[in-house]
Amino acid sequence: MTISNNSPNMTATAIPILDLEPEIDALWDELNAAFQRVLRSGQFIKGPELDAFEREVADYLGTAHAIGVNSGTDALVIGLRALEISEGDEVITTPFSFFATAESISAVGATPVFADIDARTFNLDPATIEPLITERTAAIMPVHLYGCPAEIGPIMEIAERHGLTVVEDCAQSFGARFVDANGGDGMAMWHGKQTGTVGAVGAYSFFPSKNLGAFGDAGLITTDDDAVAEHMRKLRAHGSLKKYHNEEVGYNSRLDAMQAAFLRVKLPHIEDQNAGRRRVAETYNRLLENVEGVVTPLLTPGHVMHQYTVCVLDGKRDTVAATLKAQGISTMIYYPVPQNRLPVYADLNTPCPVSDQRASEVLSLPIWPQLDEATISHVVDALTRAL
Repeated sequence: MTISNNSPNMTATAIPILDLEPEIDALWDELNAAFQRVLRSGQFIKGPELDAFEREVADYLGTAHAIGVNSGTDALVIGLRALEISEGDEVITTPFSFFATAESISAVGATPVFADIDARTFNLDPATIEPLITERTAAIMPVHLYGCPAEIGPIMEIAERHGLTVVEDCAQSFGARFVDANGGDGMAMWHGKQTGTVGAVGAYSFFPSKNLGAFGDAGLITTDDDAVAEHMRKLRAHGSLKKYHNEEVGYNSRLDAMQAAFLRVKLPHIEDQNAGRRRVAETYNRLLENVEGVVTPLLTPGHVMHQYTVCVLDGKRDTVAATLKAQGISTMIYYPVPQNRLPVYADLNTPCPVSDQRASEVLSLPIWPQLDEATISHVVDALTRAL
């Protein structure tokens, strides 16, 4: 199984942006056993598989509550609802993310306010947050983009100083950890904690291409707050904790038993998978070190490299991408249009110059845990020639 942006007629030697076959092949017997177990149980919604997965993933992440839902988008929406963020509120977030980030804020009736990003990490720049805080600001939503943990120390300090809630968008960062590499910048107290376990709520996606991917849509919400957890469980099941006793308008957003069973098979291997992605990223960085016109990603401690994204300078990104595609090498642009530049937010188009610049330069190269050095070298050689 491959995920690629190339045409269906690409040759067998083409390099996809992601190849899931090695992981599936390695886990085939376990995945097949999980499939048979759920199929024979006849229980496909909630039940023991979901209960077991929620316990196991909560233990892995180090959080009191882990609540399976239908998707990463639903995780954000339900998390915001459970925190009672609603119409009239503002949530400060990054423009440089998938649309679901801002969309979830709008979906609960609140207004996204876009702060600019750090040029090296692509994440929310804490220095741009405070000037945007108003009396309507209710929360800050950092995104741990590409698997790189955001600067949670300064963000939490700002939130505490202004009485704000922090909601972590961890759609791309399952298994990433906050690491106090320099002994400063407010990170020490969060050292070693997983992304999604510091803010009031963490929201994860298990879309098939993610580091921990299901075989369909799936998501997860985390919190250490018992009351918030109960509210989220209510919201995911039509606003009820007891069948036919609906207390509020909620959602039909349950993580089904089959996906939970598959995720249970894959969860024990996530550390090895993430280590494989870092190995691939380190190889890319080494081979691209002296290539002019390319800025390699900052491989920070705790980064799980959901995407390996370079910046192609001097306006050459689109030409380089087209050249690589012609040679059977897939690339992706995450993201060509920042959220604040989308038509739906035309009236919220606050200046974010760093985000605008990076959107014209970013190019994600093929990455998966088992990608071998020969293939990486082939990609780097083709990229170098294209430049």
